[in-house]
Amino acid sequence: MAAPLALPAQAGGMLNKVPAVTLFFWIIKVMATTVGETGADFLIFNVKLGLTTTSWLMGGVLLIALAAQISARLYIPWLYWVAVVLISIVGTLITDNLTDNFGVALETSTLVFSVALAAIFAAWYASERTLSIHTIVTRKRELFYWAAILITFALGTAAGDLVGERWALGYLVSGLIFAAGIAAVAIAYYVFKISEVWAFWLAYILTRPLGASFGDLLSQTRDHGGLGLGTTGTSIAFLLVIIVLVSYLSITKRDVDTSAT
Repeated sequence: MAAPLALPAQAGGMLNKVPAVTLFFWIIKVMATTVGETGADFLIFNVKLGLTTTSWLMGGVLLIALAAQISARLYIPWLYWVAVVLISIVGTLITDNLTDNFGVALETSTLVFSVALAAIFAAWYASERTLSIHTIVTRKRELFYWAAILITFALGTAAGDLVGERWALGYLVSGLIFAAGIAAVAIAYYVFKISEVWAFWLAYILTRPLGASFGDLLSQTRDHGGLGLGTTGTSIAFLLVIIVLVSYLSITKRDVDTSAT
């Protein structure tokens, strides 16, 4: 891949709109993916909103959050991560609707989302000559970024359900498979020096089914292969961790990406 074209931090009047990729980033991201899985189930089954109502409700809330995020001129930790958590929930709901309401096989949705993500990356690179998250300093790049993020969550949900449920490998084995995939990406990056951009996006995609698998492992009943902790307790516990970490980052500014400055 050609070297990314970095724009000045003030291009278009915006600073880089996404956080630096640190250990905090990955911890919060995995927690958000877990909340996406358990939170969707909580609203559907515990609150009894049903899949369709939950989808419309959370889709509307997501649009509001994204509008606020995109209108901001700089990275605001709580706003960014609220958008990610909501995208995680909506990504889960998109796949669940295709499976439960429209009867689309998980193999098909996994393939379709993979193609859709490839198309977004192709259009993004053709337009901007980079897929780097260090240069999200224009409105167009941010729109490409959030479109890609949404599809990664829908894809991760489909892939996770395919491996864990359709192939009947179970949540623990499924989670370990995706964890091994992330470890392979890390080795490829640190040892074999593959592109930082592709290493990031591969890891980002794989953390979605990783978090979802362990979320289901914790929340689902023992009869369904889980530990029976429930969606309420699991969702609250992970949300509290996210809130604590995001509050810490908001105070310390340790996740502000200055690489494009």
